[in-house]
Amino acid sequence: MIFRLLALILLPILAYYIVRAVGQRFALTSRQNKLLFVVVVFVLVISTLVVLGRLPIQFILAPIGVAATFLLRMLPTLLRLLPMWQILRSRTSFGASRSQGQASTIRTEFLAMELDHDTGNMDGRVLKGGYAQKKLSSLSLEELLNVLHECSSDSDSGQVLQAYLDRNHPSWREQTGVEAGPQAVADDSVMTRALALEILGLSEAAGKSEIVKAHRQLMQKMHPDRGGSDYLAKKINTAKDYLLKNHSD
Repeated sequence: MIFRLLALILLPILAYYIVRAVGQRFALTSRQNKLLFVVVVFVLVISTLVVLGRLPIQFILAPIGVAATFLLRMLPTLLRLLPMWQILRSRTSFGASRSQGQASTIRTEFLAMELDHDTGNMDGRVLKGGYAQKKLSSLSLEELLNVLHECSSDSDSGQVLQAYLDRNHPSWREQTGVEAGPQAVADDSVMTRALALEILGLSEAAGKSEIVKAHRQLMQKMHPDRGGSDYLAKKINTAKDYLLKNHSD
């Protein structure tokens, strides 16, 4: 009796940790996590009932045998349909990614800047100072210049904010008389995998093709010749180089 009670308590907990581990490893969505939780609970319950002798082992083996027989008979047909399925899946995933959009984040001491891959729009949030927690898009040019003055002690923050001003207030330098200073060089010695993935807007499971595609898409919007900045372009290039160099085949 006690064993059954413990099993009823432990099964949901065990299922939760299994789903949590798998979800973190493969970056599953909320819906996929819920479905996986139901499947894991079902498998655990059936396994427990078999161990306790409440269900015969044939209850599991019989469906497995039927499924295996079906797969063996249908294998030639499935192999012929596989190329078509791959084409359909790639088109579907491409359409889904485009509809959901993809964004990158560059964090500095004073700012958390977000770059939209589809439109090339930039926006950000002030992390510290007199305008902390304010969105850059909600600030006037005068307020943005105050933020620029506040973050003058951090080169990265200044470069990112100047890139935002250049893109959203093209004439701000003429109005204020501020000239473009020397561009900071992105230092790959402080680059980490988590930071590089964040900059390119990728998940932990991203492969080489996804890294190259995200980099190309970003550079089309953020290249200095297209209204971007040298600093952002160097950050994006550094993130790509780091991920490709440390990618495990």
